[in-house]
Amino acid sequence: MWLLDEWAERHIRDAQDSGEFENLSGQGKPLELDDDSAVPAELRSGFRLLKNAGYLPPELEIRKEALTIAALLQEINSEHPDYVALSKRMALLEYRLQQAGMSTDFLYGEYHQMINGKFRPEEC
Repeated sequence: MWLLDEWAERHIRDAQDSGEFENLSGQGKPLELDDDSAVPAELRSGFRLLKNAGYLPPELEIRKEALTIAALLQEINSEHPDYVALSKRMALLEYRLQQAGMSTDFLYGEYHQMINGKFRPEEC
């Protein structure tokens, strides 16, 4: 073992012996690891830093905003003063998502209906 490795191992053992790892939050629970296998290896650390800082890729920011606006449009009626502005913003966001190559089916609940159809027991 290298000198640095031995030093780290010694400090970890000392901390374990003194009980510093007792009663930590999440103790005994499985780790929640992100699946970043789709991200190239050389970009993973940068993506993780941005994610931990609260930043999303532009496409996901647009998707998040589109979902929020879709929920708002479902709650208000067409006479609401903000309905036209929200509808225009929604059309723009949908166009941007399509330009980025993303499907916009999630905005209309079609995906939800397809999933429910898969899990619904067949009638005999």
